[in-house]
Amino acid sequence: MNVTRAAIVVLTSAATVLPATPAFSGEPAPARPVAVGEAFPKLEGTFLSGRKAILPDAAAGKVALVMLGFTYKSRFAVEVWAGRFRSAWGGDPRVTLFEVPILDGAARLARWFIDGGMRSGTPKELHENVITVYGGVDRWKTVMGFARTGADDAYLALLDREGRVVWLHHGEPQEQAFAALKAAVAAAVGSTF
Repeated sequence: MNVTRAAIVVLTSAATVLPATPAFSGEPAPARPVAVGEAFPKLEGTFLSGRKAILPDAAAGKVALVMLGFTYKSRFAVEVWAGRFRSAWGGDPRVTLFEVPILDGAARLARWFIDGGMRSGTPKELHENVITVYGGVDRWKTVMGFARTGADDAYLALLDREGRVVWLHHGEPQEQAFAALKAAVAAAVGSTF
């Protein structure tokens, strides 16, 4: 997903202007990060198509890679992961992915502008794979085990067909991490690649 230069300024400013707010879904912040084997917490946002999005429901019946980003720079890592994932499994109907920028603070005031920039920079066929979430930054940082030293990382959770977490990672898509993801996807769909 590509965001226009003006939206970059808004995104960068939004992350630092206002304090974090409660989760978009109204759920309280979890006490600890999600773990492998647990159900992925409910995440509510909006697809770039404009439809309401709820995870893990939107992925029901499919193995899904959920990639969250908390800073503007994290989008680069998310895009690389998404590209590699699409190259490996783009034609497999049992597998899907979701890019999820988590935005807070003043970003809500520029939502139409930010979403419009993302929509124009994302191919239309991928609009149902990008979910913008406005609010709940602190909650989702806790859920995903956010580390300040990894602020610009992509935070990933692979979900099985029932919405349970089967693999977690944050960082660049290095070969070892991608091999682990590949094995996790194969196990989750019940076949080898």
